[in-house]
Amino acid sequence: MLRRTSLLTGGALLSRPALAQNTGERPIRIIVPFPPGGSNDTVARIIQPRLAEILGRNIVVDNRAGASGSVGSTETARAAPDGNTWLLANDTLANNDTLMSLPYRVMEAFTFCSVLGTCPYALTAHPSTPFRSLAQVMAAAQSAPETLGYATTGVGSLAHIAAVLLQMRGNFRLSHVPYRGGGPALQDALGGHVPLFMSNIVIILNHIREGRLRALGVSQAAASRFLPGVVPFAEQGFAGFEALTYWVMVGPAGIAPEVTARMHQAIARVLAEPQVQARMADQGAEILANAPPAAEAFIRAEIAKWGEVIRANNITADG
Repeated sequence: MLRRTSLLTGGALLSRPALAQNTGERPIRIIVPFPPGGSNDTVARIIQPRLAEILGRNIVVDNRAGASGSVGSTETARAAPDGNTWLLANDTLANNDTLMSLPYRVMEAFTFCSVLGTCPYALTAHPSTPFRSLAQVMAAAQSAPETLGYATTGVGSLAHIAAVLLQMRGNFRLSHVPYRGGGPALQDALGGHVPLFMSNIVIILNHIREGRLRALGVSQAAASRFLPGVVPFAEQGFAGFEALTYWVMVGPAGIAPEVTARMHQAIARVLAEPQVQARMADQGAEILANAPPAAEAFIRAEIAKWGEVIRANNITADG
């Protein structure tokens, strides 16, 4: 289980002139490696106004979508390490290190600033199905392997990889129904065209609350405050199971430690503000705002953990 760190440290109390020192006059660019409207874009725009005020700099959110986030990641890795280019990535940053043939290695190509927050996945069933627990899904899949379909946002997505790990550990086999994005997957899940849907809770939270989808389990180690009554997989026979999407700020390798520290301190200040916390909660997010060394260790652990599952199951990225 991740431990939340304090959002306000002594360094986070630096004044605006101190934060803005030696950062140049060009706007700071935050690359979002997905189209507008997704959770990465939403989080970037939640923090953008106050981050600009605290740093005393213009900040531009630049959507560079494509290839499961790797287009924006590659552009960031190639940028000058001057603190003017950052990437707000998610779990694909770590997973793509194993899934794809990239022109860089994640742990060598980036400067790690902060994991802003995390969000669990939930396995849901359409209300027309008989399933009211993960155990019932497992029993059905064990009696008829690979006949019960589950939707995800695509091959190699963390939703897919986490579902594969559940199946490995539970000795049952579902049929993967990959979609190209959360929108199409959600529509078919709501329409009952696919019985199960594994998704981070950002796009399904309200549908669960309103009864259009039935949550069978959640992927964080402890119960989610956003889904009261939904039992974690870790308490349904999968001890220690945890799979979290996240939003992480990284820059190109070689950014000076003091510049990275200033950015982290500014992010922590923004995320400590009640109105920002409320908007992050609307995304189903638990705020983390960890420091650069912890962010680096987090991504290293994610690459190792999910890389093992990817290799064991010969999962490759969508072509």
